[in-house]
Amino acid sequence: MKTKIIQITAGRGPAECCWVVAQVLKLFLEEIKNSGFTYSILQRDTGSENGTVQSVTIQLKGKEIDSFLTSWLGTIQWIGTSTFRKHHKRKNWFIGMYEVKQTQLIALKEKDISFQAMRSSGPGGQNVNKVNSAVRATYNPTGDQVVVMDSRSQHQNKKIAIERLKEKVHQSQLDNIKKSLSDQWENHLGVQRGNPIRTFKGTDFKKIYKKQSYASDRQKLKKDLRNDLKY
Repeated sequence: MKTKIIQITAGRGPAECCWVVAQVLKLFLEEIKNSGFTYSILQRDTGSENGTVQSVTIQLKGKEIDSFLTSWLGTIQWIGTSTFRKHHKRKNWFIGMYEVKQTQLIALKEKDISFQAMRSSGPGGQNVNKVNSAVRATYNPTGDQVVVMDSRSQHQNKKIAIERLKEKVHQSQLDNIKKSLSDQWENHLGVQRGNPIRTFKGTDFKKIYKKQSYASDRQKLKKDLRNDLKY
């Protein structure tokens, strides 16, 4: 099962582009569900207007996820009148959908956790327990640590430490992803306005299907062939 992290962004576009991100997000998640993939939203930055999204980062899991994404990744265009400025002349709005490649979430493995018994202590250094019931847990691949002294039972503190360490490592990974997103600011700045992968129109957000026509290409080939036969 593959895992992908996708970002949908309005770049530095205005509120209209943030509205388009919100609409595309709805359609994208609906297609994900219908295709049998699972997802989780890692980060969502709201836009300046109600119901708008500046950018959203999504983790996808499933087989054949690459094939699914080929019809989504790239520039997405919406053709329509501004939902916030009715008399605005602009009719074409663009957003981007990109794959985040630098950082992937990994599952924490308990075998990679090391534990150290410690003396529990209370406020002012007062001993809560004369035995080493506190636990320091370290996730060796990343160096993340937690110290737990909630219980007088070392075994119970160890269980609590594993759960807290999982949360901490997960948050550290999310922080790394956020950093990689900020490092990809060119994605926000470089939403290309040409050759959109998908185009929608109207407030009902209907998809525009491009009809492939090869008639003109065939005519050109025939003409070139006739010219070649003359020589």
